[in-house]
Amino acid sequence: MQIRNAGSHVDGNAVAGLLAEVFTVDVTTMRCQCGTCGVAAPLAETVVELDDSAAIIRCRGCTHTLMTVVRADGGVRLIIGSLRELVRE
Repeated sequence: MQIRNAGSHVDGNAVAGLLAEVFTVDVTTMRCQCGTCGVAAPLAETVVELDDSAAIIRCRGCTHTLMTVVRADGGVRLIIGSLRELVRE
């Protein structure tokens, strides 16, 4: 699914509420590693394109989509892109 005309670009802290519906921990402190360029950093340091229905989470190093969080049909769907791993440290 491609989101056109995303509302704003923010950092990874903006998806904390959405991802709290999927994970039981604060994911912004989790380290995510990009499968494309290998950059590893806390989710809070990613670049996020955000609108009313979705958040596209991009690697700050290469801008590839790590994952997309979509709010639809009364729930949240997590679509994994180039995310290699998400680690709770």
